[in-house]
Amino acid sequence: MMTRRITQLLIGLAMYGVSLAMFIRAGLGLDPWDVFHQGLAGKLGWSIGTVVVVVSFLVLLLWIPLRQMPGFGTLANAVLVGVFADIGLALIPAFSHMGGQIAMLAGAVVLNGIASACYIGARLGPGARDGLMTGLARRTGWSVRLSRTLIEVVVLAVGWLLGGSVGIGTVVYALAIGPTVQLLLPLFTVPEKASRSSKETVVTEPAGT
Repeated sequence: MMTRRITQLLIGLAMYGVSLAMFIRAGLGLDPWDVFHQGLAGKLGWSIGTVVVVVSFLVLLLWIPLRQMPGFGTLANAVLVGVFADIGLALIPAFSHMGGQIAMLAGAVVLNGIASACYIGARLGPGARDGLMTGLARRTGWSVRLSRTLIEVVVLAVGWLLGGSVGIGTVVYALAIGPTVQLLLPLFTVPEKASRSSKETVVTEPAGT
């Protein structure tokens, strides 16, 4: 069971990084955190993968006052998504015509949904940004939705000011990723061991990177 969980986690994180590269190559806008990552990468002259990794570990520092504990999946997420984003950018060409951009965006959303379901379903720890969201909600008493909205509005605004790409893809991601993950998550969630009552508990809380 653990072998499956680790394998599924690693495959999911690799796909997540590649989906980020696909969003960038589509050129139609990114999700809020990646608008921030792209804007910061442009200002620093770093690859976006490097920025994703560095920001992940900086966000993990914010877990300390929130009394969050990272899991293996959390640390793997912090490293591998950025690595595979850079690999994807090296292999995937940019599209200059709208048909190719739309197809790339659609593929990115689907792949991101599968990737999210894989690594969440592995149950080996949330991503750094998801842990920040849930930790803030727990410590403040705010809803998870409010915590996520506040965080993503801030990073989106900062990323846009830094020159990150905001567009129709940003809206498509916001509307599509939740339902996509919710649909796929039951297929990829690894069940916990049966309890004394022989019932299995499945974790189905969707989240992002």
